[in-house]
Amino acid sequence: MNKEYLRRTELLLGGEAMQRLEEARVILFGVGGVGSWCAESLVRSGVGHLTMVDHDVVSPSNINRQLMATSATIGKEKVAVFRQRLLEISPDAEITACCRRFDAQSATTFGLDGYDCIIDCIDSLKDKMLLIEQACDTGAFFYSSMGAALKMDPTRIRVAEFWDVRGDHLARMLRKRFHKEGRTPSRKFQCVYSEEILPMMGSRNEDEGRVNGTMAHITAIFGHTLAGLALRDLVG
Repeated sequence: MNKEYLRRTELLLGGEAMQRLEEARVILFGVGGVGSWCAESLVRSGVGHLTMVDHDVVSPSNINRQLMATSATIGKEKVAVFRQRLLEISPDAEITACCRRFDAQSATTFGLDGYDCIIDCIDSLKDKMLLIEQACDTGAFFYSSMGAALKMDPTRIRVAEFWDVRGDHLARMLRKRFHKEGRTPSRKFQCVYSEEILPMMGSRNEDEGRVNGTMAHITAIFGHTLAGLALRDLVG
């Protein structure tokens, strides 16, 4: 491989593994506090085809934990700004920025069967459930981030199968909703979560509901862990 910036990675993984990463097609839903770190880790590791899906724009409150968020990018589309950053890291990569929301209306338009790996970093409970179901119906590797808010201790971050996650409010709400609606994902999948439980502290407004505190070191570890799971399976 002639890409000098990947030489250290190739020394660890070998040429065949690097070729698999270069050919891999990954789609990531949500490029916020967790997803942005995951995306950059994948590209810096040699993933050659990455599609990022997020409908949001950069806001001042994103700056404390999201890679693309700076004082200069406020008000700009997250995926568009981030695509430029990733191409500066890996100019030959195919980075697709999709400024759209994954929901019931758009779900069938993403062609999930065309990807080797699907990564879920969505916050919305309803949209997350739908993505989990649709991703589990594909043959792609699939990983999901649970809640990274209200966490401080990096040593409490874990990986577990969805139904075995404990101490995570988002996972508990998802399982409760699945049971209530009589829906079950068609296969098992791994989640990144923290078993740390802190008091529910935050602010409320009519549009967003509760807004809880989040810190960069936690969201970054969540994102890098998701990337690590994907890289491990993509290289075989």
